Amino acid sequence: MNELLELYQTMGVSAGVYEYGEKALKRLEERFAKIDQIAEYNQAKVLAAMQKHHVSAACFAATSGYGYDDLGRDTLEKVYADVFHTEAALVRPQITCGTHALTVALSANLLPGDELLSPVGLPYDTLQEVIGIRPSTCSLAEYGVSYRQVDLLADGTFDYEGIRAAITEKTKLITIQRSKGYATRPTFSVAQIGELIAFCKSVKPSVKIMVDNCYGEFVETIEPSDVGADMVVGSLIKNPGGGLAPIGGYICGTKECVDRCAYRLSAPGLGQEVGANLGLMTSLYQGFFLAPTVTAGAEKGAVFAANLYEPLGYKCVPGADEVRHDIIQAVELRSEEAMVAFCHGIQAAAPVDSYAMPMPWDMPGYDDKVIMAAGAFVQGSSIELSADGPIREPYAVYFQGGLTWYHAKLGILMSLQKLVDAGIIRL
Repeated sequence: MNELLELYQTMGVSAGVYEYGEKALKRLEERFAKIDQIAEYNQAKVLAAMQKHHVSAACFAATSGYGYDDLGRDTLEKVYADVFHTEAALVRPQITCGTHALTVALSANLLPGDELLSPVGLPYDTLQEVIGIRPSTCSLAEYGVSYRQVDLLADGTFDYEGIRAAITEKTKLITIQRSKGYATRPTFSVAQIGELIAFCKSVKPSVKIMVDNCYGEFVETIEPSDVGADMVVGSLIKNPGGGLAPIGGYICGTKECVDRCAYRLSAPGLGQEVGANLGLMTSLYQGFFLAPTVTAGAEKGAVFAANLYEPLGYKCVPGADEVRHDIIQAVELRSEEAMVAFCHGIQAAAPVDSYAMPMPWDMPGYDDKVIMAAGAFVQGSSIELSADGPIREPYAVYFQGGLTWYHAKLGILMSLQKLVDAGIIRL
């Protein structure tokens, strides 16, 4: 398509990079068709839940103050609970981010003297201060909650014997991080998570299990709540917000766990009765409605990225031909220079702040300098086109998002172009 190539060339993509991308796309038709099938199923699942709970224009009305009798808020939580097949859900704009949602879930369901166990190794950087692995004011450790972890085996699988030994009388809650975070381990499938949950429950039936579901929603036809998780937790500026939610987080799970989370988020005795929607309901509903399709586009972008970079000799996690379980694509670029060039390409493809030049900097919650490229309509929205990573070996950049597949495609082509322009890659 000469017109498209000509337009891309005006945006900085050379004919060589474009043609290299087109060759990769020809190999991906069957993969993309399977992604579309999952998206169609999940779209029907969300639509059915909205119809079942009689979503109406009245649900979009703004509330303020205490937010008593907020029809839209209460109905949205029923829709989420239905889609995730849980007893209850807490979906609030008062939850500021994914780390906040996880903090609410953990602090609500752990008491002084309890122990938290991670059977999948070290949690994501920002959660380390929440737990107290890295000392921080108001961490769980400060309130008398201890922590234990079991690292994954060398092949990335669960150390079941180590987990069995780590579960003790004190173990109250087990946290499972579905996605890789800033690590180059595989993301866990829902089936793998289900096997781990079943094992942990066989060792201690009373233990509560929380899954950090960030970046994984709607990538498969089932969620961790379908395989025994007591709580699944995530951010609305990732997959389930569909790019429209301007803020918020969700916790879906058993009524007991969610009730405690609501009391922790607001106050004991108030729980889910308070919390005005502040006029955000239309965005939260419509974003959730669009989420399966938006997630599918982001997943296609991740698959495309792996199929461009792996043949050039870069390690990709997951690999170009592997089945995917989240929207994140890690590419080990082997140098800070390459990470910066990659992120410059992603930024240059953005609809917002495309002229900016992202550089590594010190960020709250991280030990290493971090580079982040994101020209997003919602600040920090990881379902929009973005790339980031800590400046440390193996110099892996983590690419995710794209509200449409075509934008994700352009972003990856631009990242490759910047590496070619810098003389790091030769096609």
